Parts: sequence; C-alpha cells; structure tokens
Amino acid sequence: MNLLKTGTQRNSTASSWLVKFSILWLLSHNCCRASAVWTAYMNISFHVGNRMLSELGETGVFGRSSILKRVAGVIVLPDGKMHTACNPSTSFSRAKISEPWLALIERGSCPFTQKIKVAVEKGASGVIIYNFPGTGNQVFPMSHQAFEDVVVVMIGNLKGMEILHLIQKGVHVTAMIEVGRKHIIWMNHYFVSFLIITTATLVYFIFYHIRRLWVARIQSRRWQRLATDLKIAFSQLQLRVLKEGDEEVSPNGDSCVVCFELYKPNDTIRILTCKHFFHKSCIDPWILSHGTCPMCKCDVLKALGIQVDVENGTESLQVLMSNELPGMLSPTEGGTSNEPPPARRSDKVTYMEEEEGHLTSQNDSQPNSVAEDVHSSP
Repeated sequence: MNLLKTGTQRNSTASSWLVKFSILWLLSHNCCRASAVWTAYMNISFHVGNRMLSELGETGVFGRSSILKRVAGVIVLPDGKMHTACNPSTSFSRAKISEPWLALIERGSCPFTQKIKVAVEKGASGVIIYNFPGTGNQVFPMSHQAFEDVVVVMIGNLKGMEILHLIQKGVHVTAMIEVGRKHIIWMNHYFVSFLIITTATLVYFIFYHIRRLWVARIQSRRWQRLATDLKIAFSQLQLRVLKEGDEEVSPNGDSCVVCFELYKPNDTIRILTCKHFFHKSCIDPWILSHGTCPMCKCDVLKALGIQVDVENGTESLQVLMSNELPGMLSPTEGGTSNEPPPARRSDKVTYMEEEEGHLTSQNDSQPNSVAEDVHSSP
C-alpha cells in the first residue's frame, strides 16, 4: 500500500513536471523568436561657404515595418517651434515642391505611426526621427505601421541636433540613406525578463522537488526503523493462550477492560511490562493508539525502548503496522475471535476512560494473584 501510494505520487509529480516544462517551452518558443534589424548608412551633404562637405556613417537603424531601399532627398523640418509633427495640420517648408524630401522629426509627444503618417500625407519620401535629448546617439528599431514605399529611420539625438541646427541656420542639407547590415536580435529586454523569471521558476521547482524527495527518503527510513523496533518490542511482550481451568476463565474471572468481554478458553492474551494482561487483538491497537496501559497508564512503548509521539502519529503507526506487520493486528496465533466492532469498542473505551479510577481501584485488589497465575500457568 505504501509502495503503491509512493508510486502514484511520483507519477503525479512527473506528470505535473512535464506539463510545466511544456508550458515553459511553448512560452520560450514564442518569446525567443529572433528578429532582424537593419542598420542604415547615411551620407549627409551640406554647403559651408563654397565647399561641399559630406559625412558618411552607419548612424541610423531602419524601423521594423520600414521598406528597405535606397532613398535620397532634402532634409526638411516641420514648421513651428515644435518639431514632433504630431498635429495633423503640421506643414513642412520646401524650397522646391518637385524635389524629393525627407522629414526630420523629433521623437516624443505621440506614437511613431502618427508622426510618419503626417509626413507621408505631406509628401515625404522618407522620415528621419531623432531620439530624445540626453540619449546621446542611442537608437533602436521603431515599431510602427507600415507605409508603402516610405523609408523610416531612427538616428541618435546628437546627430539629429547637428542637422537641425544646420537647417535652422539656412544650410541646405541633403541625405542619402542606404540599407546597411543585418543584425539578429535575440537578447531583447522582453526575452531577458522572461529568461530571469523562467530561470528563477525552474530553480525553485528543482529545489522544491529535491527537498521533497530528501524529506520523503528520510521519513521512509525513519518509518522502516520504527517498524523494525516495534516488531522487536512487541515480540518482547509475553503471549499466553488461556485454557480450561485457568482462573481467568472462571465465572469469577476478570474481563478485558478494553472490550469488556469475559476471557474464554483459547483466548490469546498479551502481558504488558506492568504485568496487566488483555486480549491480544484488543491491546495491540490500543498500544499503537495510546502507548500506555489502559489500567495503570504505564508507558509501554517507552518501557520497551520506543520513542514516538503517539498523539501525532496514531494513524501513521496503525497504517504502518497494518501494512508492514499485518500479523500483529490480527489474531493469527490462536487468538480470540470475540473482538467487538469498532463502534462498540470506541464507545466502551470511552466509558472505560471515564471510569478509569474505578477500574484501577477494582483491579489493584488482585495484582498479586494475577501475577502468580500468569507465572504458574504453562
């Protein structure tokens, strides 16, 4: 029974572990999907006096939904003091209407899609969004709605402010944007957060199951030792089969104080360390439940060298003895068959405990004769 219970628990634990692992695998499969990011080469040209200067560098990154192609044009700012281009009525100043142009917009105040939409509706061939102040040249792939045949690029704040100041000074600035290198992003911040939570969860479950196995192993060893000790202890208690002519079966003989049945010939009695005796089938479960003699309250298990908390381990002791040592709780040695039903015994035991003082005084008057009869009987 114990082995079956342990096997069932292990199967249940294994099943729950497989379910948890499957859920974690599905989540990681969806969350850890790689995403490609394309950098942007930008060739920025402008006039300083009679000289044409140009800067070429991998200074930007394409938006996630941007078309990947080459685009060139004049860089144009939104009109007004605000350069976020969030208002649908925002206009862009252009020297030549027919010339392709690129809108330079500051990040913030509204979603990327709104900014791009305003610029596209005004005729921009591409949109360049520069980052927040204080972020240096940090960039990231923007998430936005896809716009047909429109290039969307993010550049750093420092580079964006340089172009902004040149245009505000009246410098004609043009830019050519080309597709750069492809990068595979695995470790985004969502994945890092998921990885931390998953690792912590796995560590917790591993530690929890290891601790459960360790505790179960220790408890199993303890119960095995206890079963062995109980078997040895019960074997030390004397057994005796009553016969015709014994004083215990005479009309004036005593009855078993556990079941309140008179002793009969062929009944098997167990003699405790305190010399009190009872039906074997009555006293064995009683000792496992209470640990003491029903009459004198002598700690039988302690006297036999067994240290156990019977108040907290009553059910466990009975299950242990019924599974490990089934013969000790059944009258297999020619014992009595007159054990009362559980409900009746429970009622009589309760009555016996209430009348404990009366029973003790009644039986104390015959301790010597009982002991003599026990030792004199074959």
